[in-house]
Amino acid sequence: MSPIKEFSISYEALNKQDIFTNGDTISGQLTLTLSKETKVKSLVVKITGEGSVRWAHGVGDDRRIYRDHKRYIKVKEYLIKEDSKDNVLPEGVHHLQFNIQIPQEDLPSSFKGNHGKIVYTLQAKLSRKWHMASTVEKELNFAPKSLLQSEEVSGAQAGSVSKDVRVFSKGEVQMSATIDRKACSPGETVSIGARINNSSSKEVKAKFSLEQRTVYHARAIRKVVELSLCKMDGDTIGPNSEGTASCQLMIPEDIVHTLHNCEMISVTYTIKVYVDISFSIDPEVLFPVVVVPSCFLAR
Repeated sequence: MSPIKEFSISYEALNKQDIFTNGDTISGQLTLTLSKETKVKSLVVKITGEGSVRWAHGVGDDRRIYRDHKRYIKVKEYLIKEDSKDNVLPEGVHHLQFNIQIPQEDLPSSFKGNHGKIVYTLQAKLSRKWHMASTVEKELNFAPKSLLQSEEVSGAQAGSVSKDVRVFSKGEVQMSATIDRKACSPGETVSIGARINNSSSKEVKAKFSLEQRTVYHARAIRKVVELSLCKMDGDTIGPNSEGTASCQLMIPEDIVHTLHNCEMISVTYTIKVYVDISFSIDPEVLFPVVVVPSCFLAR
């Protein structure tokens, strides 16, 4: 019977979102309860980060599996070092403190999708001679500092578009649109405004949406997944008239962060402001946005 009655790991969260970034130090504790005196070969705490993609394409003889894998980090700290003699721990409860630092490298964000994932793990491993190693682990949420590069995420955005309407109607539709930011967090509300000059003989309506584009790469092959995460309608603008439309677009709470620095997976977001014109291609203005942890914006 194993003398190990409890083996657990815990750590201190650095923010309400429980998110770590490059250069952060993870401070925590291992709890080891032994029913008798025990010889231990080594006890190590480590952080690992790994990414993988996998998807299938085709059927029958034409079916192909595309996959790739990469290890991003592996950092170790020995609490009990391995040596020529066994270390002996007495019976009872043992609390061992640790501090282990995430490298300063620009690592990709944590991610889980239908065709790939990037996972960071805090793990402890207890080794004994002639026994299977005992392990415990916790998954970490990670986002890199590079998500907040000032030249990409500061300030508001504006854009305009115009289109001739020629099917079952005539005239021109012009729209100028603005959003109040370039970076946002899950659960936040983005303010959007549009001014429409409808010189056509049709009614038109302003619409707003948040679009997600995920691209998986396996060597030279890629798979693209595009989703419209949320949509809202604005006011209707009558023929030969002007009007404004506004929208408070809420970023979903369960949205994944932007993923911009990984060769296997990328996740980007766009807020689309467009004019819905029946029987015509809708004129649109696209605003790229970066989705980051709220604790990043509070810094």
